[in-house]
Amino acid sequence: MRFLNDLKPSYDLTYDDVFMVPSRSAVGSRQGVDLASPDGTGTTIPLVVANMTAIAGRRMAETVARRGGLVVIPQDIPLDVVTEVIGWVKQRHHVLDTPIVLAPTGTVADALSLLHKRAHGAGVVVEDGRPVGVVTESDLTGVDRFTQLSEVMSTELLLLNADIEPREAFNRLDAAHRKLAPAVDRDGRLAGILTRKGALRATLYTPATDADGRLRVAAAVGVNGDVAGRAKALLEAGVDTLVVDTAHGHQESMISALRAVRGLDPRVPVVAGNVVAAEGVRDLVEAGADIVKVGVGPGAMCTTRMMTGVGRPQFSAVVECAAEARRLGKHVWADGGVRHPRDVAMALAAGASNVMIGSWFAGTYESPGDLQQSADGRLYKESYGMASARAVRNRTSEESAYDRARKGLFEEGISTSRMFLDPARPGVEDLIDSIIAGVRSSCTYAGAGSLEEFHERAVVGIQSAAGYAEGKPLHASWL
Repeated sequence: MRFLNDLKPSYDLTYDDVFMVPSRSAVGSRQGVDLASPDGTGTTIPLVVANMTAIAGRRMAETVARRGGLVVIPQDIPLDVVTEVIGWVKQRHHVLDTPIVLAPTGTVADALSLLHKRAHGAGVVVEDGRPVGVVTESDLTGVDRFTQLSEVMSTELLLLNADIEPREAFNRLDAAHRKLAPAVDRDGRLAGILTRKGALRATLYTPATDADGRLRVAAAVGVNGDVAGRAKALLEAGVDTLVVDTAHGHQESMISALRAVRGLDPRVPVVAGNVVAAEGVRDLVEAGADIVKVGVGPGAMCTTRMMTGVGRPQFSAVVECAAEARRLGKHVWADGGVRHPRDVAMALAAGASNVMIGSWFAGTYESPGDLQQSADGRLYKESYGMASARAVRNRTSEESAYDRARKGLFEEGISTSRMFLDPARPGVEDLIDSIIAGVRSSCTYAGAGSLEEFHERAVVGIQSAAGYAEGKPLHASWL
């Protein structure tokens, strides 16, 4: 990356402060751009879901990995649960989504409580392992909540073969005017569910898989307690990337934790952070990090900068840290501060090998929280920062009341925030579509066929607030 006219800025920059200038391009198609990361994590699109309890769960991990990204399971989840989640994700199908399974004797209330757990919004009614019906919210509207599903389910089923090619599946669904259909194995037992859009996406994305062809998943450990013990258990469970995480990554506790993890001789990438300067990158790499997380304070749930004054504008932090990591033969993840597809592109132009997203994905069907409805009828989920009083309370549940009360006095994050679902993009895959479309276009504007070429060829300029505002679309006339 170089700055336009080689003018180096005299102050640090956020993503809003910069723009990219198009260059002569020989890249003929957006789909011809290879977005696989060079950092060893196996992602085929440069997106990592942050290890936040309100965002990163099993449904998110399955869905994002199927599209080529990676989800980091948080460090404050009990180890046995994380181990179970890793095994569960690795058993998921590359094309078929995991269905919501219901019994014919189940009630409308049972179905309504589960349908919003998946973006496909359907439940498959199963008897003896075989699908006998499908229910959607429209089937359940205006029906007594105690009515059995056998009375309201749709029984005229289109069944797909579990190993059907995605393009054929799309054509069959389209010809039958169906949005979705259950998929069955050779014995007629339910194997999954596939939507028309899901079949289409399966032809556009490459899943992030390990050497055995299973979906990838990452997990985090903190810097306190038995770091080596937890890390060893995660490695034995089959985790694909190990993230050593704390808000202030450039500290002695992180160095010690990293050395303990590296002492296990992990055969997977080790990520550590967070830092915002070259010195922090050098120290973490020396201690054993393959990838360094960059970002202090840019996240939507983070109050660190307002509470402490500590942090750094994210674009400049990524530029400096990525340059140092490259000099050392390592990589960085840009963690936080992205709110639009353009921000992801700017982070990659600055040199990040992957971009971490948190709150942006909180308001989706796949995030772990329960779907709620505001007074005006808008659907939302609650999110909170991992340094907030709420997160600290969850993380210290086994400590004494006194110790918990002491720690609860010191917080650097929002304890509750409503993340509204975008009616046009309510699922995480909808957001991924939007982000990846923007990033692919950015690469073609730069004449880049890969992420490495994108970083090398990107020409970045500095703009005023008016320049940024000029680039925003108008959703209504200015008259």
